Amino acid sequence: MNEISLLSAFIMGLVGSGHCLVMCGGIASSLQLASSTLNSWRVSLLYNTGRILSYMLAGTLVAALGSTFAKQNTTFALSLKVLSGIFMLLVGIYVMRLASTLKWLEAGAKTVIWQHLVKLNKYLLPVTSYARVLAYGMLWGWLPCGLVYSALTWTLQADSASYGALIMLSFALGTLPAMLAVGQSAQQLSRFLNHTLVRIGLGSVFIWYGIYLLIIATDRLVH
Repeated sequence: MNEISLLSAFIMGLVGSGHCLVMCGGIASSLQLASSTLNSWRVSLLYNTGRILSYMLAGTLVAALGSTFAKQNTTFALSLKVLSGIFMLLVGIYVMRLASTLKWLEAGAKTVIWQHLVKLNKYLLPVTSYARVLAYGMLWGWLPCGLVYSALTWTLQADSASYGALIMLSFALGTLPAMLAVGQSAQQLSRFLNHTLVRIGLGSVFIWYGIYLLIIATDRLVH
């Protein structure tokens, strides 16, 4: 199941690339303009490296917390798998655009977390060095995103903190092609991923995997 989790995380990141371009594409473009004296390719690479490091850090922390409690209580561990299955279903519905099933998660994160973290932005601007670009990417890696937080719920059932980091790395690698692509390439990728049949097909994968997790977890809870 671990291998499937990594593949699912990568697919979620890939499918969510269009969403990433909307939420982070403008930030990345603004960063390019703000750091016009620096090499644009290095800026893009370091910004995304910072973003990925934040995802992995979050995955490490969440997985460490989840695995600690799960080892002490089998019922709790199975409950985490149920939670992961539920979020898998929500992601599938979101990807298929049947409903905005993750908006509430983004709204809650903005209120609880992001409104405080975004204040650190003033210490990084203007972006005059590559170190600041990396730090800027790490900060904006915490931008509230329903897909990111859904991937984080999967790390709750990870066996270890390191595997939680791997899940988030897989997710981040899925988002990377679109974030590194520019101009026509990004538009073509986004157009393909937003095609109705592609979204229905990939969304169905998440839904069926979510159902699978729920069946396995609930069966173990009952017995």
